[in-house]
Amino acid sequence: MKRSALAALTIFLLFTNTIDFVFVPAKSEDQDLEFIIRSSVTFFNNGTSIWNLTEEDQSVGLFMNNTWQTVYLTNYSHPIENVTTDEEGNQVAVLQFSESKIRPNETLSYNVTYRVLSKPRPFLNVSEEASGNLIEIPSGLREKYYRAEGSWLVNDSTLQALAYSIAKDETNVLTIVKKFVEWIRVNVTYVVHDVPLYPNETYAKREGDCDDQAILLITLCRIYRIPAFLQIGCIYMPTKTEELSKYWEDHLTILRKRIGWHGWAMVYIPPWGWLPVDLTYVWGGLSGDALNSIQKAAVTSQWTIQYMNFSKTDYVASSSEEREFFLNTNFHVYMEDEMIQYVQESPRVEWLQLVLVATAITVVVVGFSIYIRTRRRAATPMNSPHKN
Repeated sequence: MKRSALAALTIFLLFTNTIDFVFVPAKSEDQDLEFIIRSSVTFFNNGTSIWNLTEEDQSVGLFMNNTWQTVYLTNYSHPIENVTTDEEGNQVAVLQFSESKIRPNETLSYNVTYRVLSKPRPFLNVSEEASGNLIEIPSGLREKYYRAEGSWLVNDSTLQALAYSIAKDETNVLTIVKKFVEWIRVNVTYVVHDVPLYPNETYAKREGDCDDQAILLITLCRIYRIPAFLQIGCIYMPTKTEELSKYWEDHLTILRKRIGWHGWAMVYIPPWGWLPVDLTYVWGGLSGDALNSIQKAAVTSQWTIQYMNFSKTDYVASSSEEREFFLNTNFHVYMEDEMIQYVQESPRVEWLQLVLVATAITVVVVGFSIYIRTRRRAATPMNSPHKN
């Protein structure tokens, strides 16, 4: 059974506790914010058979580098064997372990550290009046991003009927997306699952967490020939100092420190191009205006760091296979993820301190000089020949 990377496994399960964090956009109009992200993984073989690790198990994601962020892999516990891209185009580094197997009663650990520069992000000002129509979407994008592949059940007749009943004969792309967002907001309740759902399951249950709702939106968009895919990332959460969670009958344990993981849709809307559409983690919420899903999405904050894209991988099946793999073995994994904001003292502050010190010294010297001169004048006799 081909299993997904442990780096991706972390993502499948870390969406669970972001929704209760009060989202405050950390916008900074003129400077980068700097973060440090640390991640460690320990494999435990508590069984009687050998655990043969795949290349995916030895891989770590390298985040994205774009106009919104620059990410460096600064430290790693094992040598890097090679840097490659997965089938989605995400960059990953393959670590070189001394052995690619873990014998019974043995453990294996690795850790990595990233330095992140999160750049200022302009306000995404969109309007239905300025939006393009379906015919303005490039045909090349349609061929790549509306196929019935991966988790997107584009050929499901029930979902097709749902998409057309919501959008009807509308051709304005942003209006169509807005209608889909509003329908999901009203009809789907936020409920956490330990593995993601297919869009027909989210529709049938009328419930799902961030990636479940995003997958449903992406499927509806693709049915209507609007290119869309799933993007995931992490969010800095300074108030969540430590949070321990266990999954899959305690086969997987995750400790989070000031970090949460989140998923949202990326949708192509002319004339702006690719825009984030967030259904569950929006500054101010969606009840006032469905366009907040774009304009006030979590990723518009510098506290959110983009990690991976999923456009054709069966994201749901991969997660389910991971779960079954661990439940049918006596293997365990312990993970720690931590995110801290690095604040460097401004050179302007240091310069100001020097000015204040110099000013204080000058005041003392001048004051002492005046004091000495005053004392000398006070000591001079009234009939001194030097007095005129």
